[in-house]
Amino acid sequence: MLSWRCSPGDAGALIDCKRRWQAASEREIGSPDCGTGSDNAAHDFSLPTPQPCMEEPPAMNARDRSTPFASRFRLVLALVLALALVQLLLGCAAPGAAQSPDDPLSQVPLTPGLATPTPPSPSAAAKPPAVALSATGAGASAAPTALPGSGSGSDTAASAATDPSSPSPPRARLDPEQDAQRIDLWQRLRDGFRLQDLNGDLVRKWEQYYASQHEYVQRITQRGGRYLFHITEEVEKRGMPTELALLPFIESAFNPQAMSSARASGMWQFMPATGKDFDLRQNLFRDDRRNVLASTRAALDYLQRLHKIFGDWHLALAAYNWGQGNVMRAVQRNQRSGRDAEYALLEMPAETRNYVPKLQAVKNIVLDPERFGLKLPALENHPYFLTVGIERDIDVSLAAQLAGLPLEEFRQLNPQMNKPVILAAGTTQVLLPYDNANRFLRELPGFNGPLASWTAWTAPRTLRVEEAARLIGVSEAQLREVNRIPPRMLLKVGSTLLVPRSPHMHHDVSGHVADNASLLLAPEGRATRKVAFKAGKQGESVAAVARRYKLSAAAVAQWNNTTAGGRFRPGQQVVLMLPAATAPVGRKTAAPAARSGKAAAAAKKPPNQPVRSRAPAARTGPKSSVKTVTPPTR
Repeated sequence: MLSWRCSPGDAGALIDCKRRWQAASEREIGSPDCGTGSDNAAHDFSLPTPQPCMEEPPAMNARDRSTPFASRFRLVLALVLALALVQLLLGCAAPGAAQSPDDPLSQVPLTPGLATPTPPSPSAAAKPPAVALSATGAGASAAPTALPGSGSGSDTAASAATDPSSPSPPRARLDPEQDAQRIDLWQRLRDGFRLQDLNGDLVRKWEQYYASQHEYVQRITQRGGRYLFHITEEVEKRGMPTELALLPFIESAFNPQAMSSARASGMWQFMPATGKDFDLRQNLFRDDRRNVLASTRAALDYLQRLHKIFGDWHLALAAYNWGQGNVMRAVQRNQRSGRDAEYALLEMPAETRNYVPKLQAVKNIVLDPERFGLKLPALENHPYFLTVGIERDIDVSLAAQLAGLPLEEFRQLNPQMNKPVILAAGTTQVLLPYDNANRFLRELPGFNGPLASWTAWTAPRTLRVEEAARLIGVSEAQLREVNRIPPRMLLKVGSTLLVPRSPHMHHDVSGHVADNASLLLAPEGRATRKVAFKAGKQGESVAAVARRYKLSAAAVAQWNNTTAGGRFRPGQQVVLMLPAATAPVGRKTAAPAARSGKAAAAAKKPPNQPVRSRAPAARTGPKSSVKTVTPPTR
């Protein structure tokens, strides 16, 4: 009996074994005995007892006739291809690789030091990453400012994603239940509230007031939405309570152009002297108290300093409103009398006493607006604006036009400009929304024509306005109107004026002029003296004071750093420059300058008594000091 045994192997080896068995069967009749075991079992073929196979062998083709070496080669090639595919898939899933656009939160880099990451703007996700912009969710010092024409990305994350040499930021999947909180700026604020709560009648009073002013609250929160992300970023960066980001709600209703009767200006309401202490420049061309980035930096610096002095945020807030010295004296009075020096127990003016309760009421509304019947506008947790570098002097109106923004919207983001021109030496960047910033950078290089139609001119000597107008080549009326020069005033040497710029002028205003420009005026004609008095109990308008002393309202406003339509507060000091022979009637004036010699003696004479001159005329009467000589009679 012929028996043939095939060892286990692949299908090709089994087929080869069966082919050799068939060749042997030509010499001896037999039939196969097909095994029914697994693929690894041996296959026996017996000839004497032919039986039908359970499964017919497949028809032979070219592939079946391949050698064992070819089969192994195919197997190795398949393994190599599979390994390459696995490596490709792992590379696509590596950190820094593009993620699904439907899942923006999975792309958020977790920045060390921040409580929550900043999701990208939905509109920003579709923008090209190579735009030379800088996101200003963080402060101006932390966010690098790109100038037009630079090749930097729009933010750090975008740069890291496009630059293979830079390390990719760590990425993590956020908890899906927290996604709504991470994209809601109001929730981010709530998560950072840490101030001790106040309770009392004043808090209830202001809660009821704001709850009854639906349109007012809606208007303020919508306006504040432009700035609130940036302020929150700065507050969190310093580790301060996020309630402080709501302080402009109390100070200025989030209006960066607000000006108080006491001359406090900007969103954070800095007085001129305090602003100078915190490097907020105030000159002819700009007032950094209104600058969104600079004033926020200064306000948080000031609040941190006050908190370091008092060790209590409520006292620091009171000092921000009332003054550091006043709060310190109130604290010392309580300490001397054995009372606690808490905010609620200090003797303070009504404005300061209501200051922190107002902030507490706003905090309570943000925590639970529905409780007060209010609905806060949706604010996304990403920057509203970007910084765009300014390299050349440019008109404010032209900058707004190139950015595709209404002029009023442009001024809301860049309210620091006092004049209709942006001086690049003093204002190195402007704030624009993302789309408008991209448009500005696209339109600026292709603009044909002068960027600025105004420039600065410095008076070489003391001049009359008409003389300066003749030197500059403009009309006197235009020069007075543009620079708000009151009548009967001289331009003192060193005064800086805003004047039309020649189309052929190629140089911009210098940094010294841009940072220190001022308009210095002096009365012309008769000698004048400075007179100061305090406004009455009801206060007075600038126009009323000007009418009473026959002065122009513009001149009175110029002398008191206010506007012609402004109003003096009760008890506020008013300064006037009056002719020497005129004095305010019924008002306390400043003490006159010391006089000496005959001028002082003349001032003491009664009004009806003549003043003796060097060569007096002969006088008659018994008190005449001139002797009359009678010649003798001959």
